[in-house]
Amino acid sequence: MNDQNINTDDPVYSRKVLEMLTVANEFCLFLEKADDYSVEELFNFLQKISPLIYLKSALLPDIEVSDEDAVEHYVSEEQWEAMFNILYHKFGEKDQFFFVDHLEKSHNDPVKGSLAESFTDIYQDLKDFLLLYQKPLKAFKENAVKECRHLFETRYGYKLINAQSAIHCMQYPAEDTFIY
Repeated sequence: MNDQNINTDDPVYSRKVLEMLTVANEFCLFLEKADDYSVEELFNFLQKISPLIYLKSALLPDIEVSDEDAVEHYVSEEQWEAMFNILYHKFGEKDQFFFVDHLEKSHNDPVKGSLAESFTDIYQDLKDFLLLYQKPLKAFKENAVKECRHLFETRYGYKLINAQSAIHCMQYPAEDTFIY
């Protein structure tokens, strides 16, 4: 499909989707070069891009898909493992954090989390979104947006919030007392 045939009123080509594609692409490209950055550079980047990913994901339109079978996943288990290992070794002792899982209704006990695992999962979801959206048929683009929105609501939105909290605490360590 060439640009002359794109209906700009169609939600699949909306500004909100294009902005999400831009932020997701920036995030994925940066993580793919994580080995080239110091842990401080990684945390500085993640601190700033995480809220953007959250915001742009929350603004994605609810898309009706014309062909539910036009879905593909691209990030393989090996690619996931390679990204995880790079981030895990880069984060080192700062990888582990604790959070309260608000989805777990039976208790409010802290749960151990991994920044490397969280950001690798987010990478996988956003990379799949980017690659599926690049397919030439509109049905793939529809499914890319719908799946990205669904994964944000059910998976990576929570991971973003929890990881963002951990990074904030590292970037701005709390004093012994708070002044209100």
